Amino acid sequence: MSGIGAADCAIFSGNTLKITGLVDNIIPHEKRFGDRMFARYFVGACDDFVVMSHSVGEDIGLFNRSKPVRFAPHPVYDNYGSSMKKTDARQQLNIPADVKLALFFGFIRKYKGLDLLLEAMAKSPDIHVLIAGECYEDWNFYQKIIDKHRLANRLHLHVDFIPAEQVRVFFSAADLVVQPYRSATQSGISQIAYHFEQPMVVTRVGGLPEIVTDGVSGYVVEPEPNAIAAAMNDFFANHRDVTFQEGVRSEKQRFSWEYLGNQLLDNAAE
Repeated sequence: MSGIGAADCAIFSGNTLKITGLVDNIIPHEKRFGDRMFARYFVGACDDFVVMSHSVGEDIGLFNRSKPVRFAPHPVYDNYGSSMKKTDARQQLNIPADVKLALFFGFIRKYKGLDLLLEAMAKSPDIHVLIAGECYEDWNFYQKIIDKHRLANRLHLHVDFIPAEQVRVFFSAADLVVQPYRSATQSGISQIAYHFEQPMVVTRVGGLPEIVTDGVSGYVVEPEPNAIAAAMNDFFANHRDVTFQEGVRSEKQRFSWEYLGNQLLDNAAE
């Protein structure tokens, strides 16, 4: 997200109009001139905030420490339909039914660490990776890593826009979702993975460890290739799929739209 990930929610309480800022991230991942000035104006215009990770609440404190901040994690994305049979999804994507498959999903930007995942592939010789999402960088940077480590025969590339109706195909085809981010606040990708009940590997940045519980719904690792490779190798070598899928089903109960709505409406009672 290149700007402030936020929305205003105006709520009448008696005769008073209160403005709650619903904030994904207040400090952009990719900085531009004027970002902090705009963020300061936005914070000043709100009466209070609902944030989707505790790290964003801390970032708001850089601009104002006196306004109330409430936490509500990003709800599960449940609008992409139901899961498909893995064999059917892989057939649609022309991926062999028997390979060990990790998924990288979403826009390709530097901070999302696709290069870290590619380097981790070189240390995980039996694992295939499905990459799905538009590339907003110079693809040649990634192609050099692919060529260097001879990864092409284990990569399945769909580096273009993924229509909403196709999202379920990619998540249903995968065994494991990997988010090798260098920086993050929270991620909607995690919440799509929860919807499709897919275990995850996420990096220990921003609010990602608040969403994925290490050893329950997946792995939380350092943002570097060795750690990412170790998690992927452990998942497949020790057949963690069933245990982690049970953990995902349990964990996803924490992420309801009802809870977010209640948090947004909470200031109406004040």
